[in-house]
Amino acid sequence: MISKDVEGNEYEVVANDLTWRPSAYSIVIRDNAILLVKENDKYHLPGGGIDIGEDPKIAAMREVKEETGCTVRDPKLIDLASSFFSFGAFDNPPNLQHVQSLLFYYACEYVSTDTSDMHLDEYEEASGLAPEWVDLGELDAIIVGTTVDWRPVIRKYC
Repeated sequence: MISKDVEGNEYEVVANDLTWRPSAYSIVIRDNAILLVKENDKYHLPGGGIDIGEDPKIAAMREVKEETGCTVRDPKLIDLASSFFSFGAFDNPPNLQHVQSLLFYYACEYVSTDTSDMHLDEYEEASGLAPEWVDLGELDAIIVGTTVDWRPVIRKYC
């Protein structure tokens, strides 16, 4: 199979070289704007890995809280995707890792924001991860910072 990194480099990978990563992402829309996470001038949906034993719905809500300080509720599964991606681990020198990801996309209802509830990991803090409400009309103009372009999921949902 072919795996890509965020720069678009391709790697031919065999199944034995893959690790498994289920992940949950939240689509939160309020006042014609979508809640995104900006990192190095690129945008992500709030979300990330599902912990072992964790319900994907709970993971979607937890990740929003950790990355944005926003509380959301009532997650509804709206899409599911699978991808293969590669990244350099944070070792020095980088150790290339290959992942098969199963991506759960949930529409969530916005409740409130308290940025003191953000809990970023070391990498997220170093890269300047910050929440931002982006007007839905600007969606096509942003730069996606992941190997999966999630904007078609947003368009389909809206």
